[in-house]
Amino acid sequence: MIKFEKVSWEEYKKAIEELCSNRLVDIDYDALREEWENIKLPTRATRDSAGYDFYAPCIMNFYPSAVPATIYPTGIRFITDRDDIFLMCVPRSGLGFKKGLRLWNTTGIIDSAYWKSDNEGHIKVKMSAKAITTLKPGQAFMQGIIVPFLKVDADDAIAERNGGFGSTDRKVNK
Repeated sequence: MIKFEKVSWEEYKKAIEELCSNRLVDIDYDALREEWENIKLPTRATRDSAGYDFYAPCIMNFYPSAVPATIYPTGIRFITDRDDIFLMCVPRSGLGFKKGLRLWNTTGIIDSAYWKSDNEGHIKVKMSAKAITTLKPGQAFMQGIIVPFLKVDADDAIAERNGGFGSTDRKVNK
């Protein structure tokens, strides 16, 4: 099984509340619910495209690196039962070339265990650009490329984790 799904309404609402927590912003939950309902699953633009385009669920503002970056929820999770593939997330090449859009962690790696975390494997992005860049809802901004990988013959990793980016150090042995 390999697929994209929307995260639950509850997870998306929680992520937006976290996004707005240190801003003086009132959340219109009816509008937010509509935003969640309109989240578009990633798609390939052409049959030869390697990546699945991710679409902005809301207005997204990206700033030069000197400004603290905002973490935006995509409303999307990647689900697979295969342990030999991962989703590599990178900015769309046109936005990277023209606007200098980049991920703060350079490349996002979503492996097969990520979707089982408490946040439902909610893919979030932290990006910056050469100049202030605003994306409109529905605009493609990032692509996810499903990549196979190999393991060494003597691989004995058994630990599991619960969490998103940067959670590999918080392992739980089974």
